[in-house]
Amino acid sequence: MNWRELGFNYYKTAGNVRCIYRDGHWEEPFFTEDEYIDLHMAAACLHYGLDAFEGLKAFCGEDGRVRIFRVADNARRMQSSAERLCLPVPPVEMFVEACKEVVRRNSEFVPPYGTGASLYLRPMLFATKPCLGVRAVDEAMFVVFCSPVGPYYKDEVRPGRALLDLGCDRAAPLGTGDVKVGGNYASSIKAGDWARQEGYANVIFADSSERRYIEECMAANFFAIKGKSYITPKSTSILPSITNKSLCTLAGEMGLSVEIRRVSIDELAGFDEAGACGTAVTVAPISSITVAGEERTIDYGEKPGPVSMSLLKALQDIQYGRAEDRFGWMTEV
Repeated sequence: MNWRELGFNYYKTAGNVRCIYRDGHWEEPFFTEDEYIDLHMAAACLHYGLDAFEGLKAFCGEDGRVRIFRVADNARRMQSSAERLCLPVPPVEMFVEACKEVVRRNSEFVPPYGTGASLYLRPMLFATKPCLGVRAVDEAMFVVFCSPVGPYYKDEVRPGRALLDLGCDRAAPLGTGDVKVGGNYASSIKAGDWARQEGYANVIFADSSERRYIEECMAANFFAIKGKSYITPKSTSILPSITNKSLCTLAGEMGLSVEIRRVSIDELAGFDEAGACGTAVTVAPISSITVAGEERTIDYGEKPGPVSMSLLKALQDIQYGRAEDRFGWMTEV
């Protein structure tokens, strides 16, 4: 593979790990080369959105060792998603071991150190029981597959323009916005597609109650820098990003005050830097935010802000083994 030219796409690998839940317990996990899943046409996941997923990465470090980033945290977040959807809850140990096994079995697809690429893991959980009624089900499948992916930025980090869409709700305040389920992303695709057609790299959503407060981006959390503060929105409908949690920790270590609170749209003009953060993008600086339907654009500059870049470097140094894993975030395979 040309590791440096990989995009964020699916590439066929050696196989995946699966585990079936039925008769009240999880069966033994198994490895398969099959890329396809045999589902009944009445499976609850196909009709009622009973599916959850996670995204995390494995990195080949400077020392040649392969490590997964915060895998147990992803396991616990999937447990929250499963509980919200009344799906069988995968044990943390099963989740972690399945991820490690997928990395082991696909070692040839772990991009070498220095390429900027990584091995992306996608754990999935979905209801497999056929049913017509809207109700909880007692049969499910847990799957972990992987794909090598390239860095979000091929060369240097370039901030992108963002569109603040006040005409679309990503999630309701007491809905499923704080768990990682498929329906949350389905509701954002139309807005994201429109934003890209208009030349924007990202779309930002506001709260659905008042449309006065920033929530999150299409597939990432929002953060901002103001003076010596790292600021990120707080809401019952925001997915708790593991990348964002990591940046909060690193920001505090760098001497920044960390503010997790409601962030008013009116505050945007007072920020020094703004960005999106998540597993796929890691840190994606924002050059400007345009409020849809208004002749108003807030500019942050065409070059990435120094604090955002310092946080990105600090995180990647841990992920690639260039710095001590002082928080116990990496799991060696």
